[in-house]
Amino acid sequence: MSPEERRRFLGDDVIAHIHAVVDAAPEPSPEVVAALRRIFANPAGEVPGGEEGETGGASR
Repeated sequence: MSPEERRRFLGDDVIAHIHAVVDAAPEPSPEVVAALRRIFANPAGEVPGGEEGETGGASR
């Protein structure tokens, strides 16, 4: 969805409200940032019992 489509769908008032809520949110703590970095660096996590080179996905 393009920004123009989003604006038509939501309207300027809703978009302004979203921006205000985001601006009012506190900065994340260093612990939250560290946890998110780990998640984004390896979103699938480790594969339980997986062999080296396996990435998960469909079962065998």
